Amino acid sequence: MEPYLPGTASLIEVLDKKLMVLLRDGRTLIGYLRSIDQFANLVLHRTIERIHVDKKFGDIDIGVIIIRGENVVLCGEIDAEREANSKLERVSVDEIFELQRNELVNKMEKEKLKMKEGFSLGNCLDFLDDY
Repeated sequence: MEPYLPGTASLIEVLDKKLMVLLRDGRTLIGYLRSIDQFANLVLHRTIERIHVDKKFGDIDIGVIIIRGENVVLCGEIDAEREANSKLERVSVDEIFELQRNELVNKMEKEKLKMKEGFSLGNCLDFLDDY
């Protein structure tokens, strides 16, 4: 059994492995961990930004990137076998940008409708329809 490594020292075990990093601004980065420091700052190599919309995704090549530790929300190793068997559909960058834009427009239209309807008890209980 390996000894427990506290804090950022535990990232030493995943050096040179493929990681997924979720940032505070909601972006998802995938790349190979090349370096870390005591502040959990990360250096990723062969990095991509992955954008998900429903069951589709697109990848934007970034290359080498330094991520400030305070911006990391979640960090985990990628299982290559599970990634290869994913049910998500890869699309072009242009297509994923278009899907992302449409999703944002739809969300904004829904918010406008909510603002027009105003506050009512019926509106507050709409979330129960999902259950």
